Amino acid sequence: MADHLPLSMLIELAQGKLDEAGRALSEAIAQQRHAKSQLDTLDTYRADYAVRLQQATEGGVSASNYHNFRRFIATLDDAISQQNRILAQIDTKIQIGQQHWYVEKRRLNSYETLKSRQDQQMRYRETRREQRASDEISAGLYRRSRQPH
Repeated sequence: MADHLPLSMLIELAQGKLDEAGRALSEAIAQQRHAKSQLDTLDTYRADYAVRLQQATEGGVSASNYHNFRRFIATLDDAISQQNRILAQIDTKIQIGQQHWYVEKRRLNSYETLKSRQDQQMRYRETRREQRASDEISAGLYRRSRQPH
């Protein structure tokens, strides 16, 4: 039983690290969803303002209003570019998080496999010990039955 304690402790620690890696990965995925939502909103605003600019130019617009529209669309383009960079950083974070999760999962699986083998060996040794004890009892009974009284 004492042999199980270090391995059990390693399994618990590995499980904790796996859980932590899973939480970090889930958080990164949530950040990705949020960033994509923001990017979609920015894309929608940009498309809307491009349509408004087109309608304004068809109906006639002053040079200053035209310039304001173009500046605002350029600002939206900058925000979209920045959001795409943020999304790329989050994608990298997710890839790293997935790799970390897989490493921790493999480590946990290795420890669990070792513990399973150790348990199997202990059961085998216990079975052999019980068999030897049974054989000794049977042999003793046989010897006693063969001895004259």
